[in-house]
Amino acid sequence: MTVQALLVDDSPSMLDLLKRLVEADGSVHAHAYLDPLEALEVARTTDYDIVLVDYQMPQLDGISFIRELRNYPRFVDVPVAMITSVEDEAVRLQALEAGATDFLPKRPQATELSVRLRNLIKLGAAVRKLNNQAEMLASEVAAATRKLQEREEEIILRLALAVEYRDNDTGEHTLRVARYSRLIAEELGLAPRFCREIYLAAPLHDVGKVAIPDQILLKPGRLDEAEMATIRTHADIGSQILADSHCELIQLAAVIARGHHERWNGTGYPDGLRGREIPIAARVVAVADVFDALTMKRPYKNAMPLEEARAYMAARRGTEFDPLCIDAFLARWNEVVEISGAAETPAPSRISAARLQPA
Repeated sequence: MTVQALLVDDSPSMLDLLKRLVEADGSVHAHAYLDPLEALEVARTTDYDIVLVDYQMPQLDGISFIRELRNYPRFVDVPVAMITSVEDEAVRLQALEAGATDFLPKRPQATELSVRLRNLIKLGAAVRKLNNQAEMLASEVAAATRKLQEREEEIILRLALAVEYRDNDTGEHTLRVARYSRLIAEELGLAPRFCREIYLAAPLHDVGKVAIPDQILLKPGRLDEAEMATIRTHADIGSQILADSHCELIQLAAVIARGHHERWNGTGYPDGLRGREIPIAARVVAVADVFDALTMKRPYKNAMPLEEARAYMAARRGTEFDPLCIDAFLARWNEVVEISGAAETPAPSRISAARLQPA
């Protein structure tokens, strides 16, 4: 491994001496600069393993140079030695506070200079080796994390599809709801990590339907009041299924399962929450779930055309749905259409007024 050294000194003779000394054993390649400002500019985009800088220079003294250099993220751990013949302890203290690692005597024949240089070169090589190992470990951790995230996503989506297959033979509803939810969350400006968590948790919004009898869940006609009451229990059941998990993602899924049928004006269920009392993730998924339910064919209804469904959602802005969530949804309309997979508007819908809103 060749150590890369940055040498900065306004004296050509001293710079030449330093270059010869550091390159003596063939393990170091020195980059020499007479101008400290030029050296700083090069250092912005270049990695060096050790830095030697003169103290007394006309354009920028060594202490100021070191202070500026330490502001560059790539030079946080790099050994930096200041070359000086000044014995003033105050100067040395300032250099240490600026980030100097060591001091080298500015005496051309000094044996001490050669010894300290060798030690500095070894330190620079060791720091680089440690940084390389740290980068390798970070890369391995990142790869392992990606695999875990991929497995997490696959497990959740497969579980959600198992639930969805009970009343939808394709299972695509859960996938579309997840994608719509992510679009809305992103447009709202929520944190990227939270947007991903909403995307992964959203497919479990209807997990409570596993407890709903088929004769109710798949009934092609109108539901009576008792049957509607049974359907509505799926929100509470879903939250109970997902409750008390140590996994933050499942905790979020429990919040969504319980709250995705709450309404902005307080007319939803199971808790009758109003406005911002409803968790933001549940408000986001509520918009995605209702829209997709409207635009897909079910045993009890035909699919509503996209533009008609859009008008339906917009008309309920601020009553059933969070106004900001509706605005975010409509702002990404082109992507919504793409996700829906609808190239053409289907035939006019014939949806029973009693079942217009999905349970």
